Amino acid sequence: MSKIVVVYEFDKPVTAHTPGGSSRATERHVLRVHAAPAAPGMTAVPGPRTFCGKDTFAMESASWKPSEHPTSSWFTPKHASLVCPACDDAVGSG
Repeated sequence: MSKIVVVYEFDKPVTAHTPGGSSRATERHVLRVHAAPAAPGMTAVPGPRTFCGKDTFAMESASWKPSEHPTSSWFTPKHASLVCPACDDAVGSG
């Protein structure tokens, strides 16, 4: 199989408030973890679609690289409960 890039789908940004009531940078929470084939000629850039068919344009690449963890699953253990079932079926685990 080609290189896999793990990408995060985020929910809508939430404005974080600091003590005193001022707003600061927005915080985003991972909604779903997807896998995408790497773009042609690249190893860390996702192709245009995930294995489940979603557009990767608005997603962010994870720092987790499956090739660096050959005995682990393709996704980071921290987000195991957020893995897209269709991507997981397409990639397979471990």
